[in-house]
Amino acid sequence: MKRKIIFVLFLAVLNFVTVLQVNAQCAMCSINAEQGNKNGNTVSAGLNTGVLYLLAIPYLMAIVVGVVWYKKYRKKNIHLEMKKEPFHMN
Repeated sequence: MKRKIIFVLFLAVLNFVTVLQVNAQCAMCSINAEQGNKNGNTVSAGLNTGVLYLLAIPYLMAIVVGVVWYKKYRKKNIHLEMKKEPFHMN
């Protein structure tokens, strides 16, 4: 179990260390966005808002699934039956 956690953390760190530069927009969209910002056009602000919505939706869905999973599977009112005698580890 501990090796799996270390491996996942290693992959996460490796993912953040190796960053590649990518062009996520087509040439037409990037030119329109750049020119719109220079000319004060509000369409480019709408484009930026759309990108933020597309970015936020998967995170919100993951949060909702996590909360539902936590609420459904958490243990409630667990009583541990432990002996009253002290025990020694030696």
